[in-house]
Amino acid sequence: MAKAVIGLGTNMGNRGEYLRQAAGAISLLPGTKTLSATSVYRTAPWGVTDQPDFYNMHLLVETGLSPSALLGALLGIEATLGRVRTRRYGPRVIDLDLLYYEGMANQTEELTLPHPRIPERDFVLVPLTELFPDGNALGWSFPLTSEAEGVEQIGSLDEV
Repeated sequence: MAKAVIGLGTNMGNRGEYLRQAAGAISLLPGTKTLSATSVYRTAPWGVTDQPDFYNMHLLVETGLSPSALLGALLGIEATLGRVRTRRYGPRVIDLDLLYYEGMANQTEELTLPHPRIPERDFVLVPLTELFPDGNALGWSFPLTSEAEGVEQIGSLDEV
C-alpha cells in the first residue's frame, strides 16, 4: 500500500456535485481508501483565463494500485463523468491529477511524478499546504502557500 495525492478540479455545471461524484468514485477504487480531503477552493482559471472559476481540492489516499493503474482509473472516472478533452487548459466537468505517489519519481510520456507544474500553481499549493503544513508531501518538498490571490477557501466538500 502506498499513499498518493490526487488533485480534483471542475469549472462546468454543478461543480460541487462533480467533485462529490469524483471523490466518491475514487474511494470505490479497488484497494483504495481516502485518508483525508482538503477544503474546496474557488480558484481563478490558469492558462486560459476566459472561462468560469474552478472549484479545486485534493484527496490523500492509500492505495494498492500502481501509479499507472491509478492514473488509468482516474482517467476512467473523468470519462464516466463526461470529460471531453477539447482545449488544453480549457473548461472541464472534472480534472483528476495524480500529484504525488509515495516513494515514486517517474517520467514517461503518460505520467510524470511528482506532477511537474506543482510549484507554478497556487490552486495546487494552497490545498497541499492544508494537507501537509510542514511543506513535505510524501517525501517531496513544496513551497508552503496558505493564501494566494485568486484562491478562496469556500468550505468542505459537503458544503459546496
